[in-house]
Amino acid sequence: MLTTDPPSPLEHRSLHELHLADLEAIALLFRGTSVIDWHRLNFGGEDEALQFIRAQEFRVEDPDDLARLEAIKNSAISYLRRNFEFPIPKPVANASLSDLLMLASSKGHRQLCACTILKVMHIIHHLEARELLFMLPVSDQEIFQLVEKKVYRVIGNLLAHGLPILEFVGGRKNKDSLYTKLLSKRETIAAQIYDKLRFRIVTRSVDDILPVLNGLMRYVFPFNYVIPGESTNTLFSLERYVKNNPGLKESLSTLQVPPPDPEGTIKTDNRFTARSYRVVHFVVDMPVRLPDEFFVRAPPAALHQGKVIFVQTEFQVIDRDTEQTNELGDASHEAYKVRQKLAVMRRLKLGSPFDPRPETKTGRYTRKTTGSVR
Repeated sequence: MLTTDPPSPLEHRSLHELHLADLEAIALLFRGTSVIDWHRLNFGGEDEALQFIRAQEFRVEDPDDLARLEAIKNSAISYLRRNFEFPIPKPVANASLSDLLMLASSKGHRQLCACTILKVMHIIHHLEARELLFMLPVSDQEIFQLVEKKVYRVIGNLLAHGLPILEFVGGRKNKDSLYTKLLSKRETIAAQIYDKLRFRIVTRSVDDILPVLNGLMRYVFPFNYVIPGESTNTLFSLERYVKNNPGLKESLSTLQVPPPDPEGTIKTDNRFTARSYRVVHFVVDMPVRLPDEFFVRAPPAALHQGKVIFVQTEFQVIDRDTEQTNELGDASHEAYKVRQKLAVMRRLKLGSPFDPRPETKTGRYTRKTTGSVR
């Protein structure tokens, strides 16, 4: 059973200190795959599992949170038994979340059972947290402010402990940008806009990107809530990068999901992004813990849904040299916006399919934009 001691001070792991669990999470982020397809966890000890629980915005010292976790677990077990007659040994069924995480990192039948329960818990918690958000009389702006406070606070603490971030910029899309983006998409549905709230992180060097991603997934958002299918890595090959680092090389063969495609074959699905543009981009469903005052006007049913909601948030991570290269010529943010606006104008006038990368004259758009988030 995990202890309920207060969390230790924030720390970041350098490149040679990354564990197998860290690499698994980074591979999931780069590939944009789902944790539901995993067959094991790789927590190296109780401290890692405890930090993972805290990243979900649960407080293991709070009796209400422990009761909430137990209710989610029991719902998952009931679902498995009801729909699949899934046999679950009593020690697994009675295990706490912390025990389940450690069982899922072990071997044997109990490991399989623990993983299966955790996958269903993941879905149930996500759906019920979404339902909670719809119950509460709060605006997007209030929710966005909670996310920004969380991200700025945690990254500020990580910077104080040496996380190698050179620049950190947050922002919200204004209404004109939202209108333009929806008009440029084939799926003109507001729910398809994932970057209403976004953060851009610039590291000192490319060697700092993996440690920064690891720090984000340990303290800002848990890896299991990276949104599948919304990741783009055009910056480097994880496989080659790991092979060139002796401390990580031995972990490569044990990854349960193969590393993403080699560098040069990874494509971005944004039709206005230049092929020379390099970035690590992904979207997460950020867990956010609601303060008690949000529940004053809430209906009684909301009190049984916990205190955690999820907010879709975009991140871009890039090193300084690559950022400077991106801002030259066709890959610049200004050139990107020109291509997007020309395509939207053509679509509005003609209502016909548009060239994903129309020819444009960008000579007069030479103003350098730094710290921008697309």
